[in-house]
Amino acid sequence: MRQEATSRDAGRRSLVLGLGCERGTPPAELIDLAISVVARPSDVAFVATLDVRADEPAMHAVARHFFAPLVTFPAARLEAETPRLANPSTIVFAHTGCHGVAEAAALAQAGAGGRLIVEKTKSAHATVAIAESFQSFAGDSSGSDSVSSFLDSSRDHA
Repeated sequence: MRQEATSRDAGRRSLVLGLGCERGTPPAELIDLAISVVARPSDVAFVATLDVRADEPAMHAVARHFFAPLVTFPAARLEAETPRLANPSTIVFAHTGCHGVAEAAALAQAGAGGRLIVEKTKSAHATVAIAESFQSFAGDSSGSDSVSSFLDSSRDHA
């Protein structure tokens, strides 16, 4: 059974929404899938994915929806998260070079102390997962008027 991302704490939690999708996934499909797993949209600090999906309109649509920056990681960085994945996939590895995208991207941005709180959830063309981070995120974007941020994490998380 999938655990819903809710907060027992009175304070704000820093959640990372990890995304994966096929090329050309309709933005509405990915937004609807993300909404289905996020209980408190204001808790989403980052949206994270594989760097080769950085140009997908659906990824940017989700980031705008949650007023969160889109952060990307190269496949090698996501592959390093494989031991922490709840649902590693050899099929995903064959297509991307990493055993998971949504879970791995969420965990990569959440940091070493982060934990997966919503495992990979799928729609017809996309996946989402949520990790909770216990690290301080400088420049948290919640409440911003627009999201034009795109962070290429390949330089920061080699």
